Amino acid sequence: MMNRIKAVLKEKDLQQTWLAEQLGKSYNMVNGYVQNRRQPSLEDLYQIAEILEVSVKDLLVEKEGGK
Repeated sequence: MMNRIKAVLKEKDLQQTWLAEQLGKSYNMVNGYVQNRRQPSLEDLYQIAEILEVSVKDLLVEKEGGK
């Protein structure tokens, strides 16, 4: 699974440091999410979607060839 957190932050002109602060997570944790080195838990994913005012589906990338 990949996520689009980086793309959504860019679209909304927001910084990773701001998102980390909103989530109560470290910058390194959020940077791992943004760089797709680690994936957020479902709970965190829903919280990120709420903070960014998008749907969870907007944060996810479907794998090629997947349904």
